[in-house]
Amino acid sequence: MTAPALPSFVEPCGHDVYAVDTGFHRPRFDAAYLVLHAGRAAVVDAGTNHAVPRILEALAALGLARDAVDWVIPTHIHLDHAGGVGLLMQELPAARVMAHPRAARHLVDPSQIWAGATAVYGEAEMQRNYGTLVPVPAERVDTSGDGLRLSLAGRTLEFADTPGHARHHHCIWDEASQGWFTGDTFGLSYREFDTAHGAWLLPTSTPVQFEPEALRASVERLLARTPRAMYLTHYGRVDEVPRLGALLLALLDEMVALGRRVAGLGEARHAALCEGLAAIYRDSLARHGCTLAPTAVQQLLALDVELNAQGMAIWLDREAGTKR
Repeated sequence: MTAPALPSFVEPCGHDVYAVDTGFHRPRFDAAYLVLHAGRAAVVDAGTNHAVPRILEALAALGLARDAVDWVIPTHIHLDHAGGVGLLMQELPAARVMAHPRAARHLVDPSQIWAGATAVYGEAEMQRNYGTLVPVPAERVDTSGDGLRLSLAGRTLEFADTPGHARHHHCIWDEASQGWFTGDTFGLSYREFDTAHGAWLLPTSTPVQFEPEALRASVERLLARTPRAMYLTHYGRVDEVPRLGALLLALLDEMVALGRRVAGLGEARHAALCEGLAAIYRDSLARHGCTLAPTAVQQLLALDVELNAQGMAIWLDREAGTKR
């Protein structure tokens, strides 16, 4: 049987898992996943509203009708993962959403998420990046629980509560592939940084709920399953999980140490965090054998350095308030 001709933005990951490049920011930056089994499908993470046509085109290319999708599962409700859920659900008549308990109400009423993000980025930037958020009818939303096992036509998906990047984050264990859909819990791995040593990754401390101790515990929990692969939203399937897990935790420790060093710098703290994070990642990439020009590395990581610095500042302020 001839394999289906897939659009250029769809990447087979094995075990009937497909990564769909959502087109957010740059190629191979943000993924939605299709999980197929016995003629049924689940979508894990949905990107933004602008990703919905690509997901629908991918389904059609794989020979699936829209009513063959049983589940849409955002790992968490940051808009690059879940901004398109409501619009996508309008196109999938048989699907239900499986959301983290802390996330469900924001999918039903996304006004609080929209207002908070708009206050930071402005209306024009929000429309350009995400489009207007569409509510999901409450009766189509279910909530996960730690250890919940869901059947996709007999294929078991198991949920784990994984705070650290966000308190509304769960990861999904796919029994068939022996891999985790990790959202942002297992960090970010951009294909531009692949070398002869394999993939490279970094932790993400994006605002506003970064908690390093919780993140370490969540990563260690994922690793305890001895997974064969991790399916990262940013970006794609990665193997060599023990090596990458050790790298992720080592970089997390360096980020925490940096935060402790600059915590009291006042107005100079943000610049110090950005400079320190850039240096941590640059040095790690050099050890990884990355030969990209420094300007290219800086450009590829500029957004993450800025967002990680913002998230670390919120963590440091929260920690300082707790100690007072």
